[in-house]
Amino acid sequence: MSDISGTGGADSVRGGPPGGDPEAAQQDLNPFRSLRNRNYRLLTAGQGVSSLGSWMQLTAQDWLVLDLTHGSSAALGITAGLQLLPTLLFSLYGSVLADRYRKRRVLMISQAVMGALALVLGLLAVTGSASVWDVYALAFGVGLAITVDSPARMAFAVEVAGPRDVSSAIGLTSALFNTTKILGPAVAGVLIAAVGTGPVFLINAASFGAMELGLYLMREDELYVKDPVPRAKGQLREGLRYVRERRDLVMLMTIVLFVSAFGMNFAVTDALMSREVFHTGASSFGLVSAVMAVGGLVGSLLSARRSQPSMRVMLAAAAVFGPLETATGLVPDYWAFVAMQLPMGMALTTFSTTAYSLTQLSVPEGMRGRVMGLYLLVIAASAPIGYPLIGWLAEIFGPRSTLIIGGLASLASVVGTVVLSWRRWPPR
Repeated sequence: MSDISGTGGADSVRGGPPGGDPEAAQQDLNPFRSLRNRNYRLLTAGQGVSSLGSWMQLTAQDWLVLDLTHGSSAALGITAGLQLLPTLLFSLYGSVLADRYRKRRVLMISQAVMGALALVLGLLAVTGSASVWDVYALAFGVGLAITVDSPARMAFAVEVAGPRDVSSAIGLTSALFNTTKILGPAVAGVLIAAVGTGPVFLINAASFGAMELGLYLMREDELYVKDPVPRAKGQLREGLRYVRERRDLVMLMTIVLFVSAFGMNFAVTDALMSREVFHTGASSFGLVSAVMAVGGLVGSLLSARRSQPSMRVMLAAAAVFGPLETATGLVPDYWAFVAMQLPMGMALTTFSTTAYSLTQLSVPEGMRGRVMGLYLLVIAASAPIGYPLIGWLAEIFGPRSTLIIGGLASLASVVGTVVLSWRRWPPR
């Protein structure tokens, strides 16, 4: 098994403040331990407000598109695709910027750009002058900003929390994501019914101010950071070559790709199962998503308790998730289907947060942005692979097959990747 332990990443950022006794820190299983760090508290508060606003905007954006196109589902797909497309095309280039410049400064610029785009959309919607083409263009603009923002924000976690507390930081960030994922659409729904979509976009624009304020108030001398990588030719190829030569990273990203493509298609599978198999309404479909988010929240907090991520934990979580997903496709009734969402959400979040932590901690500071950019590209590339396949399976074999085959494929990808990687890189 791989010897990833996070030590490579820790060594690369050890120039930061000591933050206490290393042995004591390693034994501290308090999932909230990263909140002792003032900079991380500022980051968490800013991300919480901004994430809530972003989920509200996604809901309002879908509603606005439906209003402008008189209910066109194709227009919804185009909007989502345009927001995802820049990640597929440019995320690796954005990741170079994360290594070349101060991540805090990159984030302040990218967050300001996304806030400005939300403000423009809000003003257009409030004045009644928005068109679907405006939404398309602004969605693409947000996608471009995300290609710069995401690699820098992911790599910034180690600089803020430090290598010893990064598992706690990533676990709490994941918990925050799952919480805002539940609250954001619910709050947006109430506001849209009361005041329309325009004010929701304006609220999201204002929410980026919380992130900007948090970044501004951070103490630079308490960040675990080294000087950025100087500008040079071939830095993108250097990052790709670095990952290719790392057996553990190749394994990790291959498994993430297959599990994301075949197993993580719940936006489609949950809707199909709720409507076509169990014949329930929209509120019942919402309950399914909420229970999975609660499972994700529990998994995030459990992951935050670990002092160091482990490849064994990641592989075990992925191996457990596959059979759970297959079993979910075989349940006899709606309430059993709902109940299965809890353990499945726990396993999936444990897998994803551990994979994320391993990637963060196992690479040197000067390479972290580029590696995280490739990690993002792998996740983004899974969507155009998985969603058409899931749709085809549902058409040919029925909705249950999407979960049964997706779970089996996820399990097979874990086993197959481990076996093939060991044949290529036999243990010494």
